[in-house]
Amino acid sequence: MTETDMVHEQIDTIDALMAHYVAGSLPEPARVLVQSHLEMKPDNRSLVNSLELLAGEALESAPEVAIADRDGRLAAIFSSASPVPVPRTVERPENALFPQALRALLGFEAEDVPWRRRLPGFKEYSLDMDGCEVSLMWIRPGRALPAHTHKGMELILILDGAFNDERGRFGPGDISIADETVDHRPVAEKDRPCIAFAVSDGPVKLTGSFRQMIGDLIG
Repeated sequence: MTETDMVHEQIDTIDALMAHYVAGSLPEPARVLVQSHLEMKPDNRSLVNSLELLAGEALESAPEVAIADRDGRLAAIFSSASPVPVPRTVERPENALFPQALRALLGFEAEDVPWRRRLPGFKEYSLDMDGCEVSLMWIRPGRALPAHTHKGMELILILDGAFNDERGRFGPGDISIADETVDHRPVAEKDRPCIAFAVSDGPVKLTGSFRQMIGDLIG
């Protein structure tokens, strides 16, 4: 298996990603990405509900295990600080582009993103969080990103618009999962910009011919 900082285990399908979400093994930005996906596509919540049910049944059937240093653990719990109150849930503004989970993570909406131009027709906002590179991407309609593969795991949630690559079409609410086995050249559809939220734990490696690479970098 491929070990990454994201989950220390290969994730190559949506089902595997949802299983890690239920298990609580995803870093915070990846968890928010999945939660945002479920907000955008609530019908997919049925898989998560099934996995949560299976996990609960497995926990109930697990044999009892004595707690090591019971008194010490209780003392640590009682001496710890009070938990931080959970922020009040704020209703999603009408016509808001960002799902509530993503807006809570970033602290702003789509119209307030401090974009930085990376390439002609490609803007990005990025930051490091919980061992991952987190970024928002804006891709001009019809714009192709340079062909590349990955030296780690990359999750992309489409927020608006769509892109196509060698695997097919990814539209609003869809998640693209890519690692070193995926060599792709995403192309935004021509009717509107593609806006996406990405979480990765490794850099990309440019591929393809030199001529194509130069053309894609120029845009």
